[in-house]
Amino acid sequence: MTERYDLVVVGGGLLGCLTAWMAARDGAHVLLVDKDQVNQHASGQNAGSLHFQLEYRMVEAGEGAARVAAEAMPLHLDAAAMWARMEDEIGEPLGVRQTGGLMVAENTDQVRMLEFKAELERSWGLDVRTLDRTELDAVAPYLSRNILAANLSALEGKADARIAAPAVGRAAVAAGASVRTRSRLVGAHRVPTGWEVTLRETGRAGDERARTVRTAAVVLAAGVWTTELGRIFDSELPTVPLALTMTVTSKIPKLIPHLVQHAGARLSLKQSLDSTVLIGGGWPARLMRDAHGAPAFDRKHQLIPQSIAGNARAAVNTVPALERVPAVRSWVGATTVAPDQLPLVGAVKGAPGVFVATGGSAFTLGPSFARVLTGLIAGRSPDIDLAPYDPARFAERSTS
Repeated sequence: MTERYDLVVVGGGLLGCLTAWMAARDGAHVLLVDKDQVNQHASGQNAGSLHFQLEYRMVEAGEGAARVAAEAMPLHLDAAAMWARMEDEIGEPLGVRQTGGLMVAENTDQVRMLEFKAELERSWGLDVRTLDRTELDAVAPYLSRNILAANLSALEGKADARIAAPAVGRAAVAAGASVRTRSRLVGAHRVPTGWEVTLRETGRAGDERARTVRTAAVVLAAGVWTTELGRIFDSELPTVPLALTMTVTSKIPKLIPHLVQHAGARLSLKQSLDSTVLIGGGWPARLMRDAHGAPAFDRKHQLIPQSIAGNARAAVNTVPALERVPAVRSWVGATTVAPDQLPLVGAVKGAPGVFVATGGSAFTLGPSFARVLTGLIAGRSPDIDLAPYDPARFAERSTS
């Protein structure tokens, strides 16, 4: 007998687990599948930043690009509020600390950019203020004397990427969802009640078998695999994969209470609850490709020594006390952005009952992505205007 579900969620990262949890909590019969293990990829490999200010990658291309990126601010504000209550709702620690975030500047051009950015963000409702050096001496005395000013958002902070998605996955199971790992979506065709999807399951001994299930709805929450999975539903979902560098240091005494980003350099850093310092910010790693030049997401991507060194140099220039702190490990996390820096969130055009969310800050924005998707699936009108994030926007631009 064919298994039947109200919803199949593809991808066992934070977003997929949140979507499965919310839908199951609402009473839906949910199956969550992942081709590997829960939290094995981007959600478990990122640095756990909860950043609601525009990131450096969103402002480095100028004010026009920043204005476009700011159109995601309603999702940021929604996610900030949801992160604040998530541990209570899930019933487990997620390592959430919203103790504030600083984007720092060390020259007058960067300060002007911060002031522009703060005004832009405030116009969307984010509470941001620019601190001068005197104020930073009181708020963040650990910063380099070269830092002239910083934008402060009290909503920003961190979560523990190692435990967040597994905890939410357990909450989804407790709410009634089923989870199948080593289960890859390989086919789908339309049926009167929704979709019949084919899963290729891999046993512990490497044996494979196909399983077919029927579902009224499908959510693609698969990060860098989004474009590939979209083709199964004859849909173009353009994404740009990125392989990024992250480093963790040894433990140090409590020093850095904030999430720290830089207005003129690729840098984010924070001190975790176990007192290590996580350093990232977008320094590239080597994305592996197949013989045809296509990204090979199932291969292990490679670190670039110059990126590790550059990232460390940016960290020490911003927080000089890190100069003598040993780095313990560096690794690569793969993530994805859309070509215009805005996420893809919503229904997939031409594939009724199929929904997608990905792009950019999917760890930070996972709660708001999951909330709007589960609302759409349940037939509720979104309380956030999803038009800027329409997954079909690139195809429509190419034909207009």
